[in-house]
Amino acid sequence: MNEKKRVLIVEDHTLLRAGIKALLSQDKDIEIVGEANNGRDAVQLAGTLAPDLVLTDLSMAGMNGIESIVDIKRRYPGVRVLVLTIHKEDEYIFASLRAGADGYILKDASHDELRIAIRSVMGGKTYLSPDISAKVINGYLDTDKTSSPKSVWDTLTHREREVLKLVAEGNTNKFIADYFFLSIKTVEKHRSNLMKKLNVHNASMMTAYAIEKGLVASSR
Repeated sequence: MNEKKRVLIVEDHTLLRAGIKALLSQDKDIEIVGEANNGRDAVQLAGTLAPDLVLTDLSMAGMNGIESIVDIKRRYPGVRVLVLTIHKEDEYIFASLRAGADGYILKDASHDELRIAIRSVMGGKTYLSPDISAKVINGYLDTDKTSSPKSVWDTLTHREREVLKLVAEGNTNKFIADYFFLSIKTVEKHRSNLMKKLNVHNASMMTAYAIEKGLVASSR
């Protein structure tokens, strides 16, 4: 990279965000132009600051990272997006790539790997951490081998899974709405969709399903 690349950091943990900023600020090729602690602000800043790269976490209150990736790519297709997260699960990896992420790196990566990832993504390539790359390849091969229909779990969106978890933890619609910066009607819609997809009729049945899937621990 011959000129400084403008980077927007999106991370909801203040200390971690400061650490990432301090780390990247050591690189002469990188200029940190802004910070955000949620997806909604990330989308707004992507428009006002015109970064070359958005370095984003996934799990955040309000609009999460995956939703913001979709919005950023739709509004500003020239902006590159690199996911920096702790999540190694297939659901997060594939959801991020489907949303349009240009790279996926884990938070336990070294500074050198992060620099390589940024350079690769800014060079027009897709970068995946080694462990993630193996998962993607295996997932592709598994998909290629079978055409079996999706399970009910696979039909749930990332947001629906988040709502399911909070419902199973006993939270009210108002709490969930405030947590995600949504309207209560939107939360009610999510709950309705969940009950239809899961073929359940009340919160207790939703909780039982969430326990089965490991979203929450059983109280027993």
